[in-house]
Amino acid sequence: MTRLLLATHNQNKVRELRRLLQDDPQLQGRVEVLSFADIGYHTDVPENGATFAENALIKAHAGAALGYVTVADDSGLEVDALGGAPGIFSARYAGEPCSDAANNEKLMLEMQAVPDEQRTAAFVCTIACVFPDGRQFTVRGECRGRMLRAPLGEGGFGYDPYFLSDDLGCTLAQASEEQKNAVSHRGRAMRQFCRKVVDYLAP
Repeated sequence: MTRLLLATHNQNKVRELRRLLQDDPQLQGRVEVLSFADIGYHTDVPENGATFAENALIKAHAGAALGYVTVADDSGLEVDALGGAPGIFSARYAGEPCSDAANNEKLMLEMQAVPDEQRTAAFVCTIACVFPDGRQFTVRGECRGRMLRAPLGEGGFGYDPYFLSDDLGCTLAQASEEQKNAVSHRGRAMRQFCRKVVDYLAP
């Protein structure tokens, strides 16, 4: 069985990624999913890349250096009317310390004058996988929708309550976990990852 390390301290991401991996029929019984917390790794990996892919690879290389097959994602919200912002700065859009409420407040202020028909956006996720022997690959997923002016729903995290999914017709915070995983940027990227990683794993 291959031990897959999820290179993140974000427990929301750990929960989503672990479920997506463990539910995949091609990987069931073939991987043990660990997180940074599980191995006692508490160092913050600097995310100083210029793209989602670069940041995901930086984090995945950090785990691979410890001897694990490492999976890392970098994801965020790209608002068309803001030229793709907040983009790679989505988690810390309003500055440190990171706060979903502060990030959403800043985004809503910046979008105040944007007409409803121009409030289109996409959640983007790049997943990187790096092996201790140096092999690596990345995959990308996208979920399109538009930004509301007020939050709806109690689930999800981050910008989910403001993001009305084109696929679901509701916000990601209103969707069940199964509904969200079916259409989310992370779910789509993870399904691509699962199809690809089986070619790298021992039979």
